Amino acid sequence: MFSFDSDFFNKLNNINLKVRLRLSNGAQGGRKSQAKGVSVEFSDFREYVPGDDFRRIDWNAYGRFDKLFVKLFMEEREAIFNIFLDTSKSMDYGEANKSHMALKIAASLSYVVLNNLDRVYVNILNTKIETTKAASGKLAFQRLLKELSQTEFNGATDLSSAILKKNIKGRGVSIVISDFFTQGSLEKIEEAVKYLSYKKQSIILVQILSKEEREPELYGVLNLIDSETNEGVKVSVTPKLLKNYEEALKKYTRDLEELAKKYGGSFVQVNSEDEIDKVILKNFTEKDLIY
Repeated sequence: MFSFDSDFFNKLNNINLKVRLRLSNGAQGGRKSQAKGVSVEFSDFREYVPGDDFRRIDWNAYGRFDKLFVKLFMEEREAIFNIFLDTSKSMDYGEANKSHMALKIAASLSYVVLNNLDRVYVNILNTKIETTKAASGKLAFQRLLKELSQTEFNGATDLSSAILKKNIKGRGVSIVISDFFTQGSLEKIEEAVKYLSYKKQSIILVQILSKEEREPELYGVLNLIDSETNEGVKVSVTPKLLKNYEEALKKYTRDLEELAKKYGGSFVQVNSEDEIDKVILKNFTEKDLIY
């Protein structure tokens, strides 16, 4: 499931995820915040007071004003990333299984976050929300990988209700990985997105679809079973019905993208059969989410 090769990891070492919000809290890390500190990016001056680090005195300013001034810098903070992983039964579908792609994306993005001195929480969404321990530093990746490998995809997920239970503190980035075939559909998803926006999150919606969902090859009279509720329905699959389905799916995808944009977020659609390096290095790059 996690067959990452060394070449892929080398590529991940050279990228970072963008944070579109200014950070004002969090531990020291590699991101620029609004707090004043001692990193390398100049911010401002203030007059010297006893106890200040004499190495920060600006002697050019002293020559001009006959007063001692110290340089202030933009303090570097760690960004907080929350990855929300939909583990409902509908994600366990497709010859190229959607759940495998979801785990690979969660693992890859977590590695990028940790490699750049940021902090990540992986939130497992099912009938409830389970959050992994906060992970920071490269050594935490193996623990996170082990926890992800033990994830099971079953049952139904009320995506919105699960996300609303997450107590998010401070600005950060929230990434939701799902097929978004959730109870209540688009209206319920908007509740979750609106909540994340209220919590000052930079939002990324990642939709994973299998080839069987995008291009279904079904014909004749069939008994279809809902994988999450086990409810059945008898349908007569005709070319017209398949066309209507494909148009409805495309519209739903467009609506998801517009929903993300409405709250200042981004939308990424992923095919479950694609290679993980294409997904991270192409799909996310095209959406201007990594650099």
